[in-house]
Formats: sequence, C-alpha cells, structure tokens
Amino acid sequence: MSDRDDQHGAWHVPPSAYLATRPAEFGLPAQPRSSYLTMRDGCRLAADIYLPQSDSPRGGAAQRRFPTLLIFTPYYRRFATDGSVAEAAPAAARYRDRFVPRGYAVMVVDVRGTGASFGTRDALRSPAEREDYGEVAQWTIEQDWSDGVIGSTGISYVGAAACFLASTGHPAVKAIAPLFGVSDIYSEQLFPGGLLSKVWTGAYDDLMLAMDHDRRDLLGTFSYYAEPGLRGPHPTDEDTDGALLAAAIREHLGNFTLADAAPEFAFRDEGMLHDPALTLAACSPYHYLEQVAPDVPIYSVSGWFDGAGYSNGAISRFLTRGNGRDRLLLGAWDHGARTNVSPWREATAPQFDLLAELLRFFDTHLQGRDTGQEREAPVHYFNLHAESWIAAPAWPPTRDSVRLYPGAGTLEAVPPAAASDRYQVDFTTGTGIQSRYERLGAAGVVDYYPDWTRRCAALLNYETPALAAPLAIVGHAIATLRLAIDQGDASIFVYLSEVDAAGRVHCMTEGMLRAMHRKISPAPREYRTSWPFRSYHRADAAPVEKGRATEYVIPLLPVAWTLAPGSRLRLSIAGADAGHFPPMPYGRPPVFEISTGAATWIELPVRRD
Repeated sequence: MSDRDDQHGAWHVPPSAYLATRPAEFGLPAQPRSSYLTMRDGCRLAADIYLPQSDSPRGGAAQRRFPTLLIFTPYYRRFATDGSVAEAAPAAARYRDRFVPRGYAVMVVDVRGTGASFGTRDALRSPAEREDYGEVAQWTIEQDWSDGVIGSTGISYVGAAACFLASTGHPAVKAIAPLFGVSDIYSEQLFPGGLLSKVWTGAYDDLMLAMDHDRRDLLGTFSYYAEPGLRGPHPTDEDTDGALLAAAIREHLGNFTLADAAPEFAFRDEGMLHDPALTLAACSPYHYLEQVAPDVPIYSVSGWFDGAGYSNGAISRFLTRGNGRDRLLLGAWDHGARTNVSPWREATAPQFDLLAELLRFFDTHLQGRDTGQEREAPVHYFNLHAESWIAAPAWPPTRDSVRLYPGAGTLEAVPPAAASDRYQVDFTTGTGIQSRYERLGAAGVVDYYPDWTRRCAALLNYETPALAAPLAIVGHAIATLRLAIDQGDASIFVYLSEVDAAGRVHCMTEGMLRAMHRKISPAPREYRTSWPFRSYHRADAAPVEKGRATEYVIPLLPVAWTLAPGSRLRLSIAGADAGHFPPMPYGRPPVFEISTGAATWIELPVRRD
C-alpha cells in the first residue's frame, strides 16, 4: 500500500493538493553565492546562498526581499565534483529546489569544524555551535535580499540545529521544522535504555572522520556518498586557489570523536572530565527548549523506524511545549524518510510529499499566507498494516489499553497460574544488519528486518492466539517484567512482532534497558513524556542484586500498527543485540528467571474504532 496523503481523508487539504496551488514563480541560480562569515572568536564559517532568480530575459537575482531558510549542516553544504555528479549539494538540493522557486532564500552553512568551515568540533552539537547560529541569523537579516524573517529545517543533525537556532532567541526566527532530529542525545541516540549504541562509536564516527578530514577513500565506502566524482568540500568564492579550504581541513584534524568521548558521557548528569559542564544535556536541544519563544511554532517530524528513539524526541518536543501552534507528523519511515518501512508498501521510496507539508507550514508562518493549515489536526500519524494516515487532536491519540500476561509460551488477557521461565542469554543473538540502527551510520537499508522470522525464533517468545478481529496498537507499549538475574548487571531487550497467518514474523517495535538503570524518575519539565522516564544519573544507578526477582519497567518505542485477523501478537525477550550494543555484563552471559502469571505483563495502547 502507499503512504500518499490523498487516499485516507486525514487532511482537509492534503499537502499534495496544497502544493498544486503553489507553482514556481522564480528561477534557480546556476550556482549559489558563497562566502565566509566570521564569528565572534574569529572562526570562519562557509555559507552558500541561493536566491530566487528573475524570469526576465536578463535573469539575475529578483529585485525583492525574501524570507530565508537557514540550514546548518556537518555533511558538506556542497561538494566539489569532477563534473560527472548530478547533484553537488545533496544536503541542500531538496530545500533549494522546492523553496527558492516559491519565494524563499535558502542559505546553507557548514558548521564549525566541518566542510569548508574553520574551527574544531569539541562535542556532538557543541554549545559553541549554538552561539554561531544566532550570529549567522543576525548576518542574514542585514543582507539586502532578506526581508528580516527566518525559518529553519533539516534532517537529523540539521533538524537539531534548527532547534538550537530557535533557542538562541533571535527575534527574526519565526518557525522551525526539525525533521528526524534528536531532542535528548543520551536516551534517544547515544545511550538508549542506558546502553551504548555502537553505530555512533563505529560507523558514524568513521563517516565524520572521512568527511571532516576529506578522506575520499573512506567516504566512498558509504552508500550516501559512493559517487566517484565527488571531490571533497567546495571552496567558497573568495578561495580561488583552495588555500583557505586546505587550512580549514587542517584545523579539522583536531576534532573530537565519539569513540573517544563516549565513556565520559556514561551518565546523563556527568560531562567531560576536562569540562564537567559539557554534558550530553548541554549538547541536546531539549536542554534549551524553554528558550524557544512560544510564538515560534515547531513542526516535529519522525518515523516509526527512526533510529533508537528519534520518534521519542519528536513526541517529547510536542508534549513539552504544549503549544497550540506546534505540529507532529509520524510516518511509516526510517531515519530521514529514505524508505517506507511497511512490509505492505507498494513502493520502496515514500510517496508522501513531506516538503509539500513543510511548504504549507512555512508559507503560513514566514510568508503570512492563508494556507488553511491551522484548520488541520495538529497530529498526523501513519498506521502500519492498516496502511492509512490518521489525524488526531493530541498525542497520545488513545488512552485505552489492553494488558496481556505471558504464560507457558502464551500471551493471554487473563493472568495464567504463577510460574517461571529460565532463559540463558546468548550474546550472539541480535536484530541483524538491516535494522533501525544501520541507517544512522549512512547504510542504504531497503528492507528492514528481512530475517526476523529466523532471528526471533532464538529469543524467549510468548504469543496470543490467532486474533479474531484487528488489533490497533498506537503509542508506547510498556513491558513490566519481574525478573531475577544471576549477574550484577544485564541488557534487557523486549520486542513486539506480528506473526501473520502464514507464519512470517514482522518486527513492530522494541525497547531496551540496562538493568542498573531500572529506577524510574519524574520527567523534568523540559522533557515531558507519556512513557516512563529515567534520569540515567549515577546516583540513580545500582547494581543488580543477583538472583533476586526485581521489577523492570521497559517502554517500547512508539508505533502505530494494526494486526490483521488471523495474526498473532508475539512478545519476545532477549539479553543481547549483537553488533548494536555491548553485551552486558562483559564476558558473563547472564541467566534470566522470568516470573510469569500476574507478575509480568505488557500494556498495549489500543485504538478502538
């Protein structure tokens, strides 16, 4: 099935229909203007500027002032090429081609320590970068092509940068749309469930080293940048001999790496030993969310297979603000919406036009057009297997729930007799190399969890009987496990799957927890949740009391998924995800003793139509 926006009645005016009312009015420049901007500390940032072009016979920039979309990227604002590459600016092209012809200036900046910009990176999204963004905004509105209005958007790092920009409080910033952008680096990205995500200290670190050091031999191994005609970051217009670019890249050799820094971030409240204030919170957008003015609307976008918790970031941002002008969109997508993850899709690439929805948003708040978007529901999400978009007035969209209890291989609505199951953890079990994580390391995943039927069979499984009616799960399922562990720590993984009538197993969602982080805490006011929150502070961590049955509450990542009649819901438990997280405890595969009956259950948020 398709994720098109015009088949399900979720919008009064679907984004694609709105786009049809906004034909191009201007031309694109053959090349952007490019220059260095000097920051407060002397660091020079490389910027490309795309301006709407006049349709007069002489062409040239239109003699008008325009709102500007600012895009801050560590992934090269533009490549130098040998002439064989179709697109030299993959970080900017989609925004340039959609927005510039419709009356927006688009400005793309290499963040400090990357691309053609000078400086070094001392953290992932450093507070120093955040200060840069406010200065760039001020420079922008002082240009003769700017009408004094700024918005920002982008995917992943670039989306988080949009949040940083808005939090500077610069009055020109009127709206942002973070796409697939993290809010809390600790729980959504680097340490989900308190477990170190190896993709960040492995594949992603390798990608950034290849880009920051201009190692083209390494960069070509990543599917995103495999074209042999790519020739490193593009110099600015004033750098006619490439000397400035070479000097900038020499400075990048001093950049930090996550592999080196991650151990010092093991607890959320502790920072670098050389700078205790440099915590993951200080590098996270949520930390500054209250500094975004209430009159600056935020459109948060994510997908059900968006990494290890980016969907949580989008939802938390929406819940925390509680702002009637904010919007939330959750699709059948992986990180960056490169793939429609539904097993029932009719095309690999998403058919939903996300940029059409963003055009309507920015037209409303940056150009002041009457787009009718305020009459649309604030929340839209795609329901997998039902294969339909649904509009909702709030998140979570349902307060109904169903509790199911594991028994002797079963999953039942009524608690079975008390018993226990022994599970020897196997550190070789895992979710494979086509999971929600690989995309974060720039891998080109097309089919997600294709071998899940086999892999899931190696886990501890409990299943419902075949369903007599559809079962729509929407939101965060929460597993409560009463579990004895024979070691002082462990990794606990919980999965939900649909087992279809033919016996094929489809991975729906998952949750994970390092056992030492089992304590639940109230969510802080700057990071509201509709699921159990953990501080991940050192003071709240504690070794496991070996052999003692203890309750572990594990929220699974959110999903909207309708199981078909004849399918069965499977709950799976494991103690490892090889390749994605370090095995816990090191070199000591634990034994789990799981109390079944009324002591252990899974709470499912269900939608009843």
